Amino acid sequence: MGEMGLRERKKQRMYQDVSDIAVRMFLERGFDAVSVAEVAAAAGISKPTLFRYFPAKEDLVLHRIADHETEAARVVAGTADPVDALRRNFLAGLERRDPVTGLNDHPDVLAFHALLYDTPALVARAHGHLERQEAALAEALGGGLDARLAAGQIIAVQRILALENWRRIAAGEPVERVAPDAVRWAERAFRQLAAGLPGLAPRGHE
Repeated sequence: MGEMGLRERKKQRMYQDVSDIAVRMFLERGFDAVSVAEVAAAAGISKPTLFRYFPAKEDLVLHRIADHETEAARVVAGTADPVDALRRNFLAGLERRDPVTGLNDHPDVLAFHALLYDTPALVARAHGHLERQEAALAEALGGGLDARLAAGQIIAVQRILALENWRRIAAGEPVERVAPDAVRWAERAFRQLAAGLPGLAPRGHE
């Protein structure tokens, strides 16, 4: 058990280290200008080994947001009011300036989001990330078409709120000016979700 845990931690560290090296290179020279072979060489591993960890070049970047694929599903698990749970989770993220909410002005965060949003290949690959987010949330909400429709709306709202926050900060607005609007729009958006998704409950709360 301990050995498996150690092996898993080493594997996760490898993912993180290689992703960090790749992102640093992409930020310095541009995503298209850096080859997978160059990333592998910089990480001290072979190209086949790199592809074993990251099936596509884009995954080297998207690894940073992979943990968020199941976040919404985890948040609603065991709650009687999933929309309110997600609202509180998003507002808490704004409060702590979580990069996933877009309300963060750290230069590394801004650079990463610029890389992600301004690279067509990454935007296309990120679509799969959103679909997996929706699928996980829909499953947590009980499955079926109603759950999938609800999950699609919820994930879209969170994505649009975060994108708006990032765009304003990237354009030069200070976080302190954007934050009150970010909270107000989040409250408004989740109120609309609650009104449009009455009686929504996760598994175990039918």
